[in-house]
Amino acid sequence: MSDKDATTDTPAKEVLPEGTTPAFARMHRYLKRGLFIVLFGLVIEGSLTVPALAVYYGWPQLSLTDICSELYKVRYSDDSLTCRNPYPLNGPPFGGAPEAAHQTTAQDRWGVQPKPEYPKIGFRELVRKHEERLAREKQEKEKEGATR
Repeated sequence: MSDKDATTDTPAKEVLPEGTTPAFARMHRYLKRGLFIVLFGLVIEGSLTVPALAVYYGWPQLSLTDICSELYKVRYSDDSLTCRNPYPLNGPPFGGAPEAAHQTTAQDRWGVQPKPEYPKIGFRELVRKHEERLAREKQEKEKEGATR
């Protein structure tokens, strides 16, 4: 195909998408390109967020379930909480009680905009907390074994 009309030697008119007038064709082309670039960037950012957070919280030493459990323990100030794996299909938000139902150990200031009172978690700090908790539990078991 050629870019020229067969009957005359003038260039053929550009076919525009429906709803685009010739006056705004260039603007629509640049908007489309810009939106594709932004959406592509968001997809890349979204695909790297979970792996980056997992490494920040201590992924090679802790599994994703361990990281989730440690975050629960910090958030609710309760060492007995753990993540459910595999997560039940009828769990929240599809059914059942909400995630923090009947949770009374959180030390947050509640109100219209709740303010969390749990400590901020630093780089790979969950690994240290997890190891301290395991050492503490091991000492408690040894004390129980020694008293029997």
